[in-house]
Amino acid sequence: MKFLLLMMMLTACAASPRDLSGKMFTFPAQTNRAHVKLNTLSQDFSAVTVCHRSFTDLKRDHILFSLATPSNSNGFLIFWDYTNQEMEPHIKNVKSEFGGLDYKPNTWHSICTTWDSESGLVQLWFDGQPSIRKFSSSGSNISGTTIIILGQEQDSHGGGFDTKQSFVGMMSDVHMWDYILSPCEIQSYNDYLNFSPGNVLNWRALEFQIIDKVLIEDKLMNCH
Repeated sequence: MKFLLLMMMLTACAASPRDLSGKMFTFPAQTNRAHVKLNTLSQDFSAVTVCHRSFTDLKRDHILFSLATPSNSNGFLIFWDYTNQEMEPHIKNVKSEFGGLDYKPNTWHSICTTWDSESGLVQLWFDGQPSIRKFSSSGSNISGTTIIILGQEQDSHGGGFDTKQSFVGMMSDVHMWDYILSPCEIQSYNDYLNFSPGNVLNWRALEFQIIDKVLIEDKLMNCH
């Protein structure tokens, strides 16, 4: 009975939202296993904004954000293509390409990506600077059982990880909204000012599970 009660308490703690303000996930090794699963009850999206900050020295392709549904392994995915030096959002398996970005290694970068199902337009905000808008996928929502993962790229729903696409480095301030964030709100996020936290994923009240070697540490900031 005591063991059962302990397991119930551990499960409850693992599922409780956690405020990760001032913290970061550290992915210290190249692997096809280590990742963080982000939990949400949302299963249907007519629009999406995802913002995050990342820090890496990788000189290869790597994943930054992976949302999969049973029908779309790349439901909403943000991927760095090292060969072509492009940030590539994928919406329902449709890829858009954004080049000309100063994606320096060993530097914190703020990246926000927006998409709307009605217009089909996707836009990238890189370190506070907006890209042009590009047509991606329109006419239907991202829907189905949602699995969101940091650190690995889902080639199948919840799996299909490839070591050579894994993320190595640090990641922080991950937020997701089920609407298009305004330019002013995105700028506030980029500048570490007050903004409306994500209503799908909120870094200040995040439900998540760590699988394998991922650490939670104090965020590294430059001293001024």
